Amino acid sequence: MNKALLVIDLQNDYFPDGKFPLWNTDAILKNTEIAIQKAISQDVPVIVIQHIANAARGIAPFFNKGTTGADVHSRILAAAPDAAIVIKEHADSFFETTLEETLASLGATELFVCGMMTQNCVTHTAISKSAEKYKVSILADCCTTVDEMIHNIALHAMSTRVPVVPHSEVL
Repeated sequence: MNKALLVIDLQNDYFPDGKFPLWNTDAILKNTEIAIQKAISQDVPVIVIQHIANAARGIAPFFNKGTTGADVHSRILAAAPDAAIVIKEHADSFFETTLEETLASLGATELFVCGMMTQNCVTHTAISKSAEKYKVSILADCCTTVDEMIHNIALHAMSTRVPVVPHSEVL
């Protein structure tokens, strides 16, 4: 199987001093950097997915184009300098993006999904209709959301659909 690591929305607005800081971001950033390093060492491509709010729908509370908050965290870019970057404006990273084309060009058949907003962008990507043709796993220790309870509820709910594992089990 050709694997790919999807890193969703590790953007400045979700970190301290951002417009919508999430729970446990320091640990998630560190774990994601380790997962990226392991992926690269195993020739597993890394795809960074960046949410940019649609200006036609009005100014969003965060992730507005051209703002520092919308930028991918610098440590993610440093860890994966050659990663493909896919821009999205919906929770599902496949919807109206180049993700499927990018995965097809890599011959990917297995996806490791991680990122921010466990109950939203991570889950919507992992169970997207477009993800059904892939073997999908969620890297639980590389995801976060607004608090620990919502994170755990989302992971538990997802566990009936896709494997929810620590990154060390698959990378």
